[in-house]
Amino acid sequence: MRIHLSLQESGITNSHFHDENLMISVLNLFSGGTDTTTITLRWGLLLITKYPKIQDQVQEELNRVIGSRQVQAEDRRNLPFTNAVIHETQRLASIAPTSLPHKTTQDVILQGHFIKKGTAVIPLLISVLHDESEWENPHSFHPAHFLDKAGKFIKQDAFMPFSAGSRACPGESLARMELFIFFTSLLQNFRFTPPPGVSVDELDLTPQLRLGLHPSPHKLCAAPEHEH
Repeated sequence: MRIHLSLQESGITNSHFHDENLMISVLNLFSGGTDTTTITLRWGLLLITKYPKIQDQVQEELNRVIGSRQVQAEDRRNLPFTNAVIHETQRLASIAPTSLPHKTTQDVILQGHFIKKGTAVIPLLISVLHDESEWENPHSFHPAHFLDKAGKFIKQDAFMPFSAGSRACPGESLARMELFIFFTSLLQNFRFTPPPGVSVDELDLTPQLRLGLHPSPHKLCAAPEHEH
């Protein structure tokens, strides 16, 4: 037997557990997760089309490790170059250049600056993702940022497209899995090239500022990979 007690009946007036908040939270998860994953995939396809040698390396690794079977999330550890390309796409694209506003919970002194309790703070994530003191080639597409000399994947502390700390993006693990599965599945089955009459040099990587940093609209050709 299920008993439903409304907030009015319970006498609770300050709870966040109500239908309106639930609907808005679910909407945020779906809209935010779907939109950011789509934008990142668009950047990824544009970048590997712009740099066909990197696309060659991804497809060689996929053919060697995965073959024709369907990619699974567990394959990520065995695909270091592909994983590095996905991370480098997120780093360079920086589709969310700023994090959401936060408020300080107490008075803070940061690098000599006094920040009063309750002050709204907006972290500038792109300043870290493009920091010249953290990355060898911060403004170039350089997957080696995430590879050691032996070609193994390495984590980087300065990689924080999902923000950082206890208030980081709650959908990070889902987004990482989605990006990996979608990107590898596309590259496993298709070869991406510019349309006829367009050279790779003409593919423009200048971002467009909307709610985030979107790639400029492009037309790409996708041919079955086995025909390549």
